[in-house]
Amino acid sequence: MSYNNILSEVENGIQHITVNRPKQLNALNKETIEELSQAFQSAEDDKEVQVVIVTGSGDKAFVAGADIKEFASFSVEQGKALAAEGQKKLFDLVAHMGTPVIAAVNGFALGGGLELAMSCHVRVASDQAKMGLPEVSLGVIPGYGGTQRLAHLVGKGKALEMITTAGMIDAHDAHRWGLVNQVTAPGELMDACLKMAGKMKKNSPKAIAAAIAAVNAGYETGKNGFDEEIKRFGEAFGTADFKEGTTAFMEKRKANFTGE
Repeated sequence: MSYNNILSEVENGIQHITVNRPKQLNALNKETIEELSQAFQSAEDDKEVQVVIVTGSGDKAFVAGADIKEFASFSVEQGKALAAEGQKKLFDLVAHMGTPVIAAVNGFALGGGLELAMSCHVRVASDQAKMGLPEVSLGVIPGYGGTQRLAHLVGKGKALEMITTAGMIDAHDAHRWGLVNQVTAPGELMDACLKMAGKMKKNSPKAIAAAIAAVNAGYETGKNGFDEEIKRFGEAFGTADFKEGTTAFMEKRKANFTGE
């Protein structure tokens, strides 16, 4: 599939998705959100894809927010619809994918850009990266899950500090706060993501998807994460991957998982 605003290719079981609007610092407009949604859904549906890595083109920005021109004149109802549609179409889609998603944060990750990174399962950042949710400086608040996911990752106090000051933090502070998993030099960012993806690829896709669902359940209203873990643990016993994994262990060989 061809896209106007993103690049997407699969190599060695890894789908690389790049937001490709460098002149706009890879800002998210409606078309880009639609294309990202299609690319992520394609990765989820493709059994050959075991890991997704998402990043931004150029060396300045991962995604430097949303395209403000698109919604500056919106009404209250249009604003609600914008947030609801965006969350469903892209951000919740990424967060609930069974295929693990790594954000390679190569520069500014602001507003919707940080919200996209936070919806990914793991974040690796260049030490040149800057992160923040500056929405209150525009008279609005984060609308693509930022108020919720940031608090889950860094705690209520730090989240409110970042949101109410509208300030940016650097990659090292983000790492100390638990917002990113790892910080690298700019030239080592993709290698670090590929190394992590390689470790993920060795494991059962079926079990990884179940683990993601169990972890997510602990953060969802109306769900009990422990109950979800018990359910998913039991279901694993009926999978071909479980039989292969346990057999390989007893035979002292590497497992050959099929994701079934």
